[in-house]
Amino acid sequence: MRETVTAARRIVVKIGSSSLTTAAGGLDPARVDALADTLAARHAAGAEIVLVSSGAIAAGLAPLGFPRRPRDLASQQAAASVGQGLLINRYTQSFARYGLRVGQVLLTVDDLIRRVHYRNAHQTLTTLLSLGALPIVNENDTVATDEIRFGDNDRLAALVAALVHADLLVLLSDVDALYSGPPGRPGVTRIDEVRSFDDLGGIEIGKAGAAGVGTGGMITKIEAARIATHSGIPVVLTGAPHAAAALAGQPVGTLFHRQRRRPASRLFWLAHATTPRGQLHLDEGAVAAVVQRRASLLPAGVTAVNGTFAAGDPVDLLDPAGNAVARGLVNYDAAELPALLGRSTRELGPGYDRELIHRDDIALL
Repeated sequence: MRETVTAARRIVVKIGSSSLTTAAGGLDPARVDALADTLAARHAAGAEIVLVSSGAIAAGLAPLGFPRRPRDLASQQAAASVGQGLLINRYTQSFARYGLRVGQVLLTVDDLIRRVHYRNAHQTLTTLLSLGALPIVNENDTVATDEIRFGDNDRLAALVAALVHADLLVLLSDVDALYSGPPGRPGVTRIDEVRSFDDLGGIEIGKAGAAGVGTGGMITKIEAARIATHSGIPVVLTGAPHAAAALAGQPVGTLFHRQRRRPASRLFWLAHATTPRGQLHLDEGAVAAVVQRRASLLPAGVTAVNGTFAAGDPVDLLDPAGNAVARGLVNYDAAELPALLGRSTRELGPGYDRELIHRDDIALL
């Protein structure tokens, strides 16, 4: 038995569209009920559960007469508008069989980028959990743009797990585990545990799923596992039919061990939930100061500036080779910086005597 799983008291579970819908399109009530049965049992055993559920667009396809997932954004948003109501209604009915109330929380990546929104989302989710409710999180696909075309709920689930300080993230997919290559190919083996992501360098990763209703693939799940485990949260990746066994701690699917203890939530937010607005190019001395000595970034160590940003925005700090080594919240507008570069704070005078980025606002990447 996996003790990290059985000991978890706050669990985030993510399920994809293809695991909730029928081959003909639309929600499959039996699959939704089976998931609710599993989560309700773990909830009754004393765990707090947050469900990150895809399926809004998929649920809205059949009612609107779409034979398959449309390519244009407006049609996807229309399908999400119809499908989100159907999805949450089905979950409400299914969990009501166990006397469980559900709460709908719709997020976009932007809600996890802006610090105030991030704090509000944390308060909403933790309050729902404290009241015994089961939050159901989904991307707000009705108004999202890039999220629909390029995003998926795997990364959202990892960020939500960090947001609520979860003890475990379970990614339910239409494949039963991570494999060294396409399942079924001769010589391909199942990977039961991942202790270091360096060990995954030689595997061949393809997209998971052939239902045509989801957007994720194995790459997104590995990246989600990377985010979560670097936030101190172990991850189990397995197929939806194995959800009960996975939550019971049985050795199904792939277990990603946490890579380190939980970091400060502020720095995790800065490293993983923000989108950089620009870049600061550092010389070798500044890289050593920021990365090795964990010092603040001063103007003297910056050689160039890219992007348009304002004071307080996140920016990436690049080493001389162009690699992002850290991300921080800058204290100056982009337009102010060219005149400051390479100069000491002493010679800049009043008004410019503070650091470009304080060490408390720097997250190493």
